[in-house]
Amino acid sequence: MKSKHEILFDKPQYTRLIIGVLLVAIGFVFMSGGGSDDPKVFHEDVFNFQRIGLAPAVILIGFGVVIYSIFKK
Repeated sequence: MKSKHEILFDKPQYTRLIIGVLLVAIGFVFMSGGGSDDPKVFHEDVFNFQRIGLAPAVILIGFGVVIYSIFKK
């Protein structure tokens, strides 16, 4: 008996998957930083739009692209 190897994804699916993973990584980079070296000093940078608005949206879009690339056949 011959074993037939079938590739799970094709090239466009791998491309979408990589784009989704990169979007998730970019979202986590947007979320990082803004802290203070001194724990007694508070910085308002923690609550700016990039960290509480943009970063979660980019991460969710990235997860959506990853899920779409997995289920698209």
